[in-house]
Amino acid sequence: MRAVIQRVSKASVEVDAKKVGSIEKGMLILLGVTHEDTKEDALWLIRKISRLRIFNDAEDQMNLSLLDIQGEALIVSQFTLYASTKKGNRPSFVQSAKPSQALPLYEFFIKEFEKETNLLIKTGIFGAHMNVEFTNDGPVTLIIDTKNKE
Repeated sequence: MRAVIQRVSKASVEVDAKKVGSIEKGMLILLGVTHEDTKEDALWLIRKISRLRIFNDAEDQMNLSLLDIQGEALIVSQFTLYASTKKGNRPSFVQSAKPSQALPLYEFFIKEFEKETNLLIKTGIFGAHMNVEFTNDGPVTLIIDTKNKE
């Protein structure tokens, strides 16, 4: 699994001009799934993301996690995170999992993220064309890949 995490002061997602999810202070999590991903990858990623210390403390240092600030999360599926641009100019998405595999893992990720954090979680709609708006706070943006645990 691959996630792009953005610290936001607000974020929302629309489908067909209708807002389907919005949050205030917290994280926008763009989530991509590849063929080899498992529930264990999802659980590792959830623990990592929920404990990332990317929010400022009283001394203006990044020492607080989403759990510490009791923030919100907006989780949006994004198969393009596994795009390959190695050949030519048109991205290839062969490394992205097919919807039949990705959807159950995406839903598992959301359910387990809610269980792990007990926080307000909003989502986009899997497979839909979505418009995502956000105010990146910082800006702070991180990329985490379960196959490359740095």
